[in-house]
Amino acid sequence: MSLLGTLLGGGKAPHLRDARASDSVDLASIHAASFHRGWGADEFERLLAERAAHAHVICDGPDGAILGFVLSHVVVPEGEILTIAITPRARGKGLSGKLLSHHLGRLAARGVTTSHLEVEAGNTAALALYRRLGYGETGRRKAYYQTADGACDAVVMRRDF
Repeated sequence: MSLLGTLLGGGKAPHLRDARASDSVDLASIHAASFHRGWGADEFERLLAERAAHAHVICDGPDGAILGFVLSHVVVPEGEILTIAITPRARGKGLSGKLLSHHLGRLAARGVTTSHLEVEAGNTAALALYRRLGYGETGRRKAYYQTADGACDAVVMRRDF
């Protein structure tokens, strides 16, 4: 049974694990479906190879398809979430909260005490998730993102552990 089936009442639970370089094509595909300018597989492969990179994926079971991922750059005691995305078919099921909570716990275990991120001002679902997980707005970058509808602000957020 798929994860979507699981979330609707039975089957295997979502599986969280560290991201691997071999996941780069899947990460790029999910990213392209989630953002106006997606990152390529080569960018993910390069980022995942960096020592400061920490990334996790959420899968449809232990051997299942990747449904989402989060990638941070860490220089202890700070971490910056570079990107997080869930495949369109799995959105609205609570996966981003599970994924991000797991990721933040792992960052804290590595000595991170402050996490930063930025998000499109119009992304109300992401803003609600980040606020629910303890992030607060620290500033804005005017017309920072280019979207299909033009430029929009970036909301800069921070969470202290």
